[in-house]
Amino acid sequence: MALDLFAGIPVVDYGAALEWYERLLGGPPAFLPNDVEAVWELAEHRYVYVEKLPEHAGHAMHTIFVGDLDARVAGIAERGIEPVNRETYSNGVRKVTYRDPDGNEIGFGGAPV
Repeated sequence: MALDLFAGIPVVDYGAALEWYERLLGGPPAFLPNDVEAVWELAEHRYVYVEKLPEHAGHAMHTIFVGDLDARVAGIAERGIEPVNRETYSNGVRKVTYRDPDGNEIGFGGAPV
């Protein structure tokens, strides 16, 4: 079964969000479908997008599981963004959480070390 995923993140200030997510995700969007949306392809057929929707901003909660969490967090830090929280669950799985300018939560998870 084919699967495509588009995970949306509502924002107030599209320009500020575009800049912040470029730093968080390490590059420009894969495409811009219109003047108020930007889409990044995280893996084949798996996308995250920001959209100017002020009335809904600040309520997104997404976690992206990555192969090398430490490298991902270090790369994000090099681009000037620091996490707001770091957790290690009882099974050893780790999660590092970031908040965008609107308060949306973007987490990166990683396997136990």
